[in-house]
Amino acid sequence: MSDAFCSDCKRQTEVVFDHSAGDTVCSECGLVLESHSIDETSEWRTFANESGDNDPVRVGGPTNPLLADGGLSTVIAKPNGASGEFLSSSLGRWQNRGSNPDRGLILAFKTIATMSDRLGLVATIKDRANEIYKRVEDQKSSRGRNQDALLAACLYIACRQEDKPRTVKEICSVANGASKKEIGRAKEYIVKQLGLEKGQSVEMGTIHAGDFMRRFCSNLGMNNQAVKAAQEAVQKSEEFDIRRSPISIAAAVIYIITQLSDDKKALKEISVATGVAEGTIRNSYKDLYPHVSKIIPNWYAKEEDLKNLCSP
Repeated sequence: MSDAFCSDCKRQTEVVFDHSAGDTVCSECGLVLESHSIDETSEWRTFANESGDNDPVRVGGPTNPLLADGGLSTVIAKPNGASGEFLSSSLGRWQNRGSNPDRGLILAFKTIATMSDRLGLVATIKDRANEIYKRVEDQKSSRGRNQDALLAACLYIACRQEDKPRTVKEICSVANGASKKEIGRAKEYIVKQLGLEKGQSVEMGTIHAGDFMRRFCSNLGMNNQAVKAAQEAVQKSEEFDIRRSPISIAAAVIYIITQLSDDKKALKEISVATGVAEGTIRNSYKDLYPHVSKIIPNWYAKEEDLKNLCSP
């Protein structure tokens, strides 16, 4: 049961869903709040001890416009009865012999989906990465290149274009062994190929330190007040000419915020959570230190607190 507002009771009450009629009923007065609703859940239940061969699914996946047949090809399954084994094996062999032009794309899309799931990315980023890879693959010039690095680079570019950037180190952690250098080379290659296709430079989107702030703070387990202060500080830091990468600035701001709070974080702990080297955080902190009084929000720390910060 769940809660909903009942117009007769004039308050939030518990409601009961009648699956047979599709009605949502108030448990206190019996008023039907919603009728003939569509149940979008599956029509069966799958238990852990059931056989994997007994799949109740009667429909395939959604259409995929990036595939030649739209992802609507037919797959011959093995029958349960012994009488059809010969027929099944013969058809199965012919099916495997048949050349599927989309086999490579399907495997690549599965790899991108796995990478996206491990990074917790939304479906729009995964779809954008699939589209980028398809456009590069259509040019038939990626043969001989590291496939994992190429797919990881597609995901990196998709994150940038969807304004949800990830660091190269984060992408590298799910790239099946591809190094940062290989991913960097693959990214440059993809940008060049897409630029040749369009006849103009590819928009990658601008990275801001604030894009990483909430995720980094979450990794460190910071409270809401500290997260809010860090986000405000990062926005104000953009007003100054601090020639550091956005990731380094974000890490340095987090270091300052945590030093001003009761829950102080060690430099090594921040380095692990952000993927920025300790020396880089120190140098970024050195560049931010002269502007601390203008960057840190007044409601979070007073002038006396800022004087207690260690001098770089």
